[in-house]
Amino acid sequence: MQFEQFAGTRSRSRLLRFVDHRETYGPQVIKKYLKHLNSVESAVDIGAGTGRDLGFVKNSFPESSLHAIECMSFNISSLEKQNIKTYPINIETEPLPFHDKSIDLVICNQILEHTKELFWIFHEITRILKIGGYLIVGVPNIASLHNRIGLLLGHHPTQAKACSAHIRCFSKNDFLLFLKECFGEGYILKSFDGSQFYPFPSFLARPLARFFPGMAFSIFFLLQKAAEYKDSFLEYPAKAKLATNFKISLESGGS
Repeated sequence: MQFEQFAGTRSRSRLLRFVDHRETYGPQVIKKYLKHLNSVESAVDIGAGTGRDLGFVKNSFPESSLHAIECMSFNISSLEKQNIKTYPINIETEPLPFHDKSIDLVICNQILEHTKELFWIFHEITRILKIGGYLIVGVPNIASLHNRIGLLLGHHPTQAKACSAHIRCFSKNDFLLFLKECFGEGYILKSFDGSQFYPFPSFLARPLARFFPGMAFSIFFLLQKAAEYKDSFLEYPAKAKLATNFKISLESGGS
């Protein structure tokens, strides 16, 4: 995704031109997380973009089988040139094209904020992950320092504007509550980190995000699947009587 979607207008981006926008995607965090893993035979990047994160996986685990879920044609072309198997599917309506418990690592970096059908997406992610497999999630942080200050001054959070591609908000505690409510102790949090710290340049942003990850612009989770999965993400919207037309709620006769 292009950074302008996070920063808002081009004029805003110009005002923050000294900010290193690449920090939003946490390259140093992804590399750090990969060092936690002993082996990766198969990896799936959901919303793979041009394949940067899968490139990190390839560097760390040269024999790994790499798969990309990506719908943008210009990104698909780039991925295919790298010999990455690419699937142009709609993750909110279609199943992931992998067998149950067949994948060692799933990456979702700056994609979940663009989606509504979070329960379906996590059902599919959890279905394909092996027990002991890992999930890396990176999302914009609604509780970032600049949003906290902005709200005090009456400004809307930058990650959740109506005129943007983002339709979901995330913070550390709420995301972990979502996982716990839907899957109990099925995911273990192995590491939590931040990246990008508005409005500072990278030489300040990195140490600030390291020491205050909960106030960084982007937050990252390294999660390990620790239990058998039996469709609990699918069942939650109807069980909780969520009053909205989630795809899975309608199909299961829920609200």
